[in-house]
Amino acid sequence: MSYNWFAKVYDQLMDDSLYEKWLEYTLKHVPVDHSLLELGCGTGILGILLKEKGYPITGLDLSEEMLSLAYDRQLESDTVFPLIQRNMMDLSELPEYDAVICYSDALCYMEDEEALLKVFKEVHSVLTADGVFLFDVHSPLQIEAFMETSYHAEVDEIVFLWDSYEGEHDYSVEHHLTFFVETKEDTYERFEEIHKERTYLLEDYLRMLKTAGFKHVNVTGDFREELAGDSKRWFFDVRK
Repeated sequence: MSYNWFAKVYDQLMDDSLYEKWLEYTLKHVPVDHSLLELGCGTGILGILLKEKGYPITGLDLSEEMLSLAYDRQLESDTVFPLIQRNMMDLSELPEYDAVICYSDALCYMEDEEALLKVFKEVHSVLTADGVFLFDVHSPLQIEAFMETSYHAEVDEIVFLWDSYEGEHDYSVEHHLTFFVETKEDTYERFEEIHKERTYLLEDYLRMLKTAGFKHVNVTGDFREELAGDSKRWFFDVRK
């Protein structure tokens, strides 16, 4: 998945309050002295918050653009921790971690069940014996809400169009992103990206986690203590 231009506007489009909520969720489930691996660390905002709390954290992301912004953010905040460019489907040669986290529906970008199961197995392999895996995904209800929606904005001299359409698979969506970037000649150059997201039924996630070797799974919704029928974001607290 390419984030060439999307990376440049990502932070401005994100709801800042979510980072504090992900921080609180992590603090609730993982002791501060436990080592953390963040999959899909993006521009590093959550990683810095976790590092400031005292977590020994490592960030991992496939996008060079995202990691470059994360590194710049580290320098600005004087909060440094390791950043790794790698596909989360291959965690080989990494050390063990007490906890692995993956938020902001990053797992919904896995192409299919085979890819998602591969991630689950890789996470299982790098977790310590009593390690915890925390992640969130869109519920089918949220995927349905995305259908035929549009969002237009202007960020840092970039005119940004976001249109979402039904994907080719069940519970999938395609985000068509168009960027008009102002040039030095006072004209606009057009760029396009397509981002595909996909989720599954709850029983499918539970089945894949079991296949990957996890024994204990607790699911809640929307940062709450329970899972409601109208939850748009599912949270998984998974343990060996």
